Parts: sequence; C-alpha cells; structure tokens
Amino acid sequence: MEISIKALKFELDEKDREYCEKKLERIRYAEDLIVDLVASIKFDKQYTVDTTVNFRWGTQAHVSGVDYDLKAAFNKMMDVLDQKVKKEKDKIQER
Repeated sequence: MEISIKALKFELDEKDREYCEKKLERIRYAEDLIVDLVASIKFDKQYTVDTTVNFRWGTQAHVSGVDYDLKAAFNKMMDVLDQKVKKEKDKIQER
C-alpha cells in the first residue's frame, strides 16, 4: 500500500504529518487490498481532508472530513474510511 499525504495552501509540519501517518495505521489490516491512498489536506478557514483509496480490483473510494481542527478533521475522515474499507473487504470476501 502506497500512502501519499499532501498539504494544499499551507505547510504541513512534521508533527502533524506523523499524526496522520499514525492514524492511517488503523487500516493496515487491509494493506493487501489497497493499491494506494492519497490524502489531500486543504486549509481555507477550516481543514478539509479528502482521501481517495484505490483497491486492487479496480474500485475507488473517496471520503472526506471537515473541521476547524486538523486532527478532528482527520479523525472524522478516518471513521468514514475505516467503514468503507471494511465494507469493501466484506464485499470481496463474499465473492
């Protein structure tokens, strides 16, 4: 699984980057199912975390989280992402 975290319109410091990478460990259980994950963090009065996940069978999932705090926005996105990954994993196991 290839992970890419990009900051748009601001500079993401090392502490926040490490926080994001640590939170992404939450979906390591699906590492063999995910080809790549791209997280774009935008700041325009509030933080918007847009994440696109490409699964190895060609499916793509897009989730986002918005909040005035970067960590809260990332946590909101991770909650939705975790559910999406579990749902996709269950779908593929049924086949």
